[in-house]
Amino acid sequence: MEEFRYDTQLLIEGSNLDEDAINDYFREHFKGDCLLAVGDEDLIKIHFHTNEPWLVLEYCATLGEIYDIVVEDMVRQSRGLHG
Repeated sequence: MEEFRYDTQLLIEGSNLDEDAINDYFREHFKGDCLLAVGDEDLIKIHFHTNEPWLVLEYCATLGEIYDIVVEDMVRQSRGLHG
């Protein structure tokens, strides 16, 4: 079984976004793995495995407009079901 159940992906559109600061915030405040936070000062792509995707969405919404949000249940996917 996966330690972190939800594959959480989204885009953040904003201004003066700092991918290093976002990476640091994730590492300090969220439990999870497979973190990817890349982009530039206007657009950041987030990919993160966690058991609490709502916390990720809540934080990212404070940084700018979030969209293309995908939260997939990897446990269901491992059983051959739609995630």
